[in-house]
Amino acid sequence: MPTLALRSQRVVTPEGERAATIIIENGRISAILPPEADVPGATLLDVGTRAVLPGVIDPHVHINEPGRTDWEGFDTATRAALAGGLTSLVDMPLNSAPVTTSVANLEIKRAATRGQLHCNVGFWGGVVPGNADEIEPLIAAGVLGFKAFLTHSGIDDFPNATEEDLRRVMPILARHKLPLLVHCELSEDDDAWKQNDHRSYSNYLASRPKAWEDEAIAMMIRLCEETGCWVHIVHLSSANSIAPIAAARAKGLPLTVETGQHYLYFNAEDIQDGQTQFKCAPPIREKANNDQLWAALEAGIIDFVATDHSPAPPDLKQLASGDFTTAWGGIASLQFALPVLWTAARRRGASLSDVVKWLSTNPAKLAGQSGKKGQIAPGFDADLIVLDPEQTFEVTEELILHKHKVSPYICQELAGVIELTFLRGEQVFQRPDSLRLNHGEFLTR
Repeated sequence: MPTLALRSQRVVTPEGERAATIIIENGRISAILPPEADVPGATLLDVGTRAVLPGVIDPHVHINEPGRTDWEGFDTATRAALAGGLTSLVDMPLNSAPVTTSVANLEIKRAATRGQLHCNVGFWGGVVPGNADEIEPLIAAGVLGFKAFLTHSGIDDFPNATEEDLRRVMPILARHKLPLLVHCELSEDDDAWKQNDHRSYSNYLASRPKAWEDEAIAMMIRLCEETGCWVHIVHLSSANSIAPIAAARAKGLPLTVETGQHYLYFNAEDIQDGQTQFKCAPPIREKANNDQLWAALEAGIIDFVATDHSPAPPDLKQLASGDFTTAWGGIASLQFALPVLWTAARRRGASLSDVVKWLSTNPAKLAGQSGKKGQIAPGFDADLIVLDPEQTFEVTEELILHKHKVSPYICQELAGVIELTFLRGEQVFQRPDSLRLNHGEFLTR
């Protein structure tokens, strides 16, 4: 591969945003030179005032293949990723069939990627009752860490783990220094809310109170301290848990946290009855709560933002009926991870450096990629994107490369247009729709 010199007036490096020429050789960044540097023999690409960022890393994606490829699949998910500037994804262990709770099932999933791995993809293993003996074999097979639910996952073949199940697994993960990702809701069996207005969003919101999250997070902080296992709380939505999380981190516990774009962009007050495209668990809460999530993200208490892309066909989302009691819970948003967060962040005075930290640098740490991805620095993989941060666009069904044209972001005007995406120095996307396929690799630690 010939040497590429990528020049911009706005290169977002760990030291901040500056004019620079990035030298890319053999798929990696070999040097960052002044913008006027002459690089004999290199192919020069000068993108002017458009910004160059490290590729987005999303460690919370439900690709659903094999078994539920009619919901999404590797081909559509990784095409959408490239168009959205995402260069690495980590696939959740559920919603596919079989679920990733054994080495045999992991190999079935890996085989399903053949011919349709368009960006880098890694895999989380699953923790379910009775699979403790599978944990170390899955580690040896290359999973990046493990995911557990404390409430029903929505999929019967991925049952929730009990405290006893976690106590068996967490010491193993502590020895291997791998994270346990946890869906934190300790739910109570009460379907009384389903007797009320099925189309009411406020009714659905009340059915999953903050207390469910807060009690689950308190339990995980306690187990984290007892076992020394790295605990990662996924999609935090209850601001009530911010103070306990901050206190645990101040004690030095190995605890990290993510929230989702939808909790930062939308507010419950703005969701109309029957708009089941907004249904997710935990739910999108009120503006006062979500403002506190923003403050925690800005303060570093929340480490990063991930989509929890969880798509489903329109009939499962109950778009026609607007029935929140039966609609599948999940937000389809993978392709718009960066512009959604940037649109909301810049309103609050955040910078592109902040967005890089929240979408690339810190997610790379969770996925075990921090030595080679998530930064523009010498020695790092040249997974890069060229972004026009000032240009806006409207999300339409025609733009969406996910399998189904279902998303709460349709008709939203977003800032930040991805012009180019590079994988290891090779251009794999050019706006509007030019894709180079099958250049993804498996992520391992």
